[in-house]
Amino acid sequence: MKGPAPIATQYDAVIVGARVAGASTALLLARAGLSVLAVDRSARGSDTTSTHALMRPGLMQLHRWGVLPRLVAAVTPPIRRTTFHYGPETVEVAIKPRDGVEALYSPRRTVLDRLLADAAAEAGAQVLHDVVAGELVRSSSGRVSGVHLTDAAGETRRVEAGIVIGADGARSGIARAVGAEILRAGRHRGALLYGYWRGLPLDGTHWYYGKDVAAGAIPTNDGQACVFAAMRPERYTTESARGLDAVYGEVLAAIDATLARRVAAAEREGKLHPFPGRAGFIRQAWGPGWALVGDAECFKDPITAHGMSDALRDAELLAQAVVAGTDEAFSAYQATRDAFAGEFLDLSDEIASFDWDFDRIKVLHHRLSRLMGREEDLIRSLDGVSRPAEALA
Repeated sequence: MKGPAPIATQYDAVIVGARVAGASTALLLARAGLSVLAVDRSARGSDTTSTHALMRPGLMQLHRWGVLPRLVAAVTPPIRRTTFHYGPETVEVAIKPRDGVEALYSPRRTVLDRLLADAAAEAGAQVLHDVVAGELVRSSSGRVSGVHLTDAAGETRRVEAGIVIGADGARSGIARAVGAEILRAGRHRGALLYGYWRGLPLDGTHWYYGKDVAAGAIPTNDGQACVFAAMRPERYTTESARGLDAVYGEVLAAIDATLARRVAAAEREGKLHPFPGRAGFIRQAWGPGWALVGDAECFKDPITAHGMSDALRDAELLAQAVVAGTDEAFSAYQATRDAFAGEFLDLSDEIASFDWDFDRIKVLHHRLSRLMGREEDLIRSLDGVSRPAEALA
């Protein structure tokens, strides 16, 4: 079997991180004709912590890029209704087809990340896994001009690049290496536990809200549902020593007895996954020879389930800036990012605080809906990077 092409000595762009943000950026830059290397320290198709939910703006992009048909073909269940549970009150929202999006989808990252990485490779990007980024290369002026990469065999190479892009998550090593400034920081963080369940049929996504707790039930690939239980971090810290299963079950029972019974009767796949919480932030998004995208440049509490959609939006904005290649274009990337990131951060931060009642959480959700409407308008206006929409073979 033919192995991967060797790493060259120079590229127009090297992207550290090849999941949603990094693979999408690689896809768009390769389609624009740039030589692109995207590397990821994890194995191809491996899993990662995720809320799974893709909002309409992100799906509009996947449709336009030609990736959405593959997501559907991977038997990702269509979501045509979402239900909000505010204590005893339920509010149902029908998902109407428009902008080439027939339904919402909540894929496993083992599916979505692989599809995007494969699409990037087919567009001409070189995508390598099990490769770790090390020390940055700098010119005499201090500008970032490349990075040292180490493969699974332990061989290290110096790679020159017109730009090095950090798509390596909230703990971004690239952000740390370039000293990217935290421009805004959140004050709150929610803790959560989630697991995957068989035998839990869902008529769409369900989001639950109660006093000091929240939960969600999300249909995803392979006939499974992802069910999360969120709480204040103090509760997680205090009670997790008793066992994650006990805390998980108690939170679900406290927020909705019917959901708790249905989950108890279902079959869990694997273990529960803990997330003790992380406060959100917005980082400086670019500098001389470098840029950040995805969670590396903006992280929000996952309780609003918008991280992947943000990553797709910012990947396209960044790709436009890289193709233009001017400081003005990169400044526009950060400014447009900020126009959405600040409000998303504020809303996510307040919801993660659990310092709300049902009237207030409804107000916050209405604000989120309006913000996503603005985001859809932005996505409709983007046309400067990718080719015209056509389904990938």
